[in-house]
Order: sequence, then C-alpha cells, then structure tokens
Amino acid sequence: MGNGIGFEIKNDAIVFGILIVILAVIFKTSSSSKPFFKKFYTYVPPLLLCYFAPGFLNWPLGLVSPEESQLYFVASRYLLPASLVLFCLSIDLKGVLNLGPKALIMFFTATLGIVIGAPVALWISGMLFPEIKEAVPGEEIWRGLSTIAGSWIGGGANQTAMKEIYNCSDSLFSSMIIIDVLVANIWMGFLLFGAGRYHKIDKRLKADNSTIEDLKKKVENYRASIAKIPTSTDLFVILAIGFGATAVAHFGADYISPLMEKHVTTLEKYNLNSLSSRFFWLIVIATTIGLVLSFTKMKRYEGAGASKLGSIFIYILVATIGMKMNFLEAFNNLHYFIIGLIWMAIHVTLLLIVAKLIKAPFFFVAVGSQANVGGAASAPVVASAFSTALAPVGVLLAVLGYALGTYGAIICTQLMQWTF
Repeated sequence: MGNGIGFEIKNDAIVFGILIVILAVIFKTSSSSKPFFKKFYTYVPPLLLCYFAPGFLNWPLGLVSPEESQLYFVASRYLLPASLVLFCLSIDLKGVLNLGPKALIMFFTATLGIVIGAPVALWISGMLFPEIKEAVPGEEIWRGLSTIAGSWIGGGANQTAMKEIYNCSDSLFSSMIIIDVLVANIWMGFLLFGAGRYHKIDKRLKADNSTIEDLKKKVENYRASIAKIPTSTDLFVILAIGFGATAVAHFGADYISPLMEKHVTTLEKYNLNSLSSRFFWLIVIATTIGLVLSFTKMKRYEGAGASKLGSIFIYILVATIGMKMNFLEAFNNLHYFIIGLIWMAIHVTLLLIVAKLIKAPFFFVAVGSQANVGGAASAPVVASAFSTALAPVGVLLAVLGYALGTYGAIICTQLMQWTF
C-alpha cells in the first residue's frame, strides 16, 4: 500500500511494541498533574485516544497494514475471552438481571434502527445518486448492504450468511466491508466519547441510572473489601484463570463448531448460521466460565487485580481495532460511505428518541447499539468505558445479537429490495 513515509512495518512484534508505547504514553499523560494534560483529558477521554491514536499508524502515516497484521486476530481470540473471564469474576449476576427491561428495550430499538435504517438510507441515496440503481444484475447495492445488516445486527457469521444467501459478489463485498468497518468505528468513537460524559447526557435524557450506579457501587465496594497487593503467585493464578478458561473455550469452540457445520442445512433453514461460528462459541463459553467462577472462591482474585489485567487486555484490543481505521477508503467509496452514514444516523436518532421517551440511561443506549453494531468484540469495550463492572452486560447483549442477526438482516434486505 502507498504511504506517506516510504516504508511499511510488517513485523508484528514491532507494531505491538509501538501500540504498547502509545497506550503507555496516553495513560501516563492522562494521570499527569500538568495543567495542559488535565485540561486536554477533560475533553478527550483516554479510552477514545487509545482507540483513535493507533489509526494514524495506518493512515496517513501508512506505517502498518491491518490486512497483513495478525494483532487484531490475536487480541480478539486470546485477550478478549481472557478479559471477559476476568471481568466476570466479580460480577453480581443478580444485579445485572435486576437492571430491568430498559436494557432489552434499547437493544431491540437498536436492532429496529438498523432494520429500517437501511431501506430509508437507500431511498434517500437513490435520490442523491441515481446511478446506484443502474448496477448490473448480481451487483445491486442492496445485496452488499445485506451483508452490513448481518454484521451490524449479529456479527461476522451473520455477515457471511447474507453474502451467500443473496449472492453478493466478492468485489461488492470488499467495498461493503470497508464501509462496515469505517462507519461502525466512527460511531464507536462517539460512544466512547459519550461514555466519559454520561452523567451530563443522562441529565439531558432525564434518565434514572440508579440501578446502574447501584451495581457499580456494589462491585466496587466488594473489590475494595478484598483488595490486596498482588504477589507473583496471585498474578500467575489470575493469568491461569484467564488463559486457562480461554483454552477451554477454544477447545469447546473447536469441538462444537464442526458438529454444527454438519447440520448447516438445518441451521440455514432456521436462520441460525451463527451457531456454526467458532467465535460465537468462544465468547459464549468464556463468558459462561467467568460467570460460573464468580460463584466460587476464585472470585477473591479480583482483590489481587483480576479486572485490572482484564482492562489491559481490553485496551490492547481497542488499539488493534483502532489500527484498522483508514478514512482515505471512505473517499474511494463515497456513495457507499454516505449510505452508511445516513443508515447509522437513523439508527442513532431512533435510539435517542426511545431513550428520551422511556428515560433510559445513556449506558443502555451505548451498549444496546454496540451489542448490535460491534458485537462481542467491542460491546464489552464500550460497557467497560462506563465501568469494568458493567462489561459482562455488553457481552450478554452481544450474544443475543448473534441469535437475532440473520433474522433481522433478512427482514432488512427484503425491505431494501422493495425500496430498490
């Protein structure tokens, strides 16, 4: 790929080192007492900077190629499940269930926003760019948008299912993936920014976030009551819990997924393609193990810093996601990008309207949206931006998104065909 400095780093060990340095600089400056940094981080949350700063390695600097780097794959397959287990150790499952119906209402509102947003965006874009309706048979834009619908409601497995169901060409699919990643990541950036100001947003929404604050305080009080200076033994046990559970999750996913693939015809018949996805089972098993361990003595390792290690893993994942940002691609696919922005705007508008009507906290807006658009790889990131105690809420809703992804995408695509 072309870049601004004339060379590209292809060694992931070097790229990983650069990412860790970037994260360290952000955290060091965010805790600085110097007036400039204090004022800067008043307006720019550290997590948001951890997300966007690595993007400069891709564009405009062109130092790295996310397509060739395996860092995101490693972070999402190894560090993410380990972090979910460690976050779940101190979770109050009863408290999560007591968050009430508003969490589910906002989740389904997010799904509805994606389902109806696509045909409306396609209709508006058709008036702005009439040429998008002149595609050759098999290259119709609605075929490509169906794959984004699968991704934004469910995940990668649902996206692939839509590609096959509606015969989306490889070239069109490639353009859709770019728009999928760009628009979804831009919206995630806004959510991370809003997470740092959720108290102000909740006031505007006149929302009652008492149940969320109660859960946070309960978990934080428990953490404080068992806090200790960790020994090397404690840290090794915590790592063993996180990565041991990750190993079990991978083993289970490698065993269950092929079994499900043997019944792929039946799964397709009932639109349950996500059940054949290894990543789906990886996340489900890891989360389940974490929740089970929260009822055992392992829970006390939270006092030695289990969730802090989990946070480090999450921040590394955030950096690898941000590294994939390349706004230049938007200019190469301007028509598609505008459709994606209109689509996302409809999704967001509907979320905010419903949140205002039912007085739902911004946390439910953010996590309900990201559980759809980002899935299990980023919903816990957004949830943990509010509090690490809330990360499991994002995971649980994201798993629900996997189950509904294909159904919602099919309805969305049918509406697009009528519009087109």
